[in-house]
Amino acid sequence: MPRPEADRGLPTFDSRELVGIGREAVILHEGQAYRLRITSNRKLILTK
Repeated sequence: MPRPEADRGLPTFDSRELVGIGREAVILHEGQAYRLRITSNRKLILTK
């Protein structure tokens, strides 16, 4: 699949790189934890 963001030099990640074999990952930002979740409809949700 094309990664247009990579053409602009932005860091680009496949969601599977973040969640692995699961459906959720925790992302830390400035000491706060955010949860990235893949829904049953294959949408991404980021919550604090």
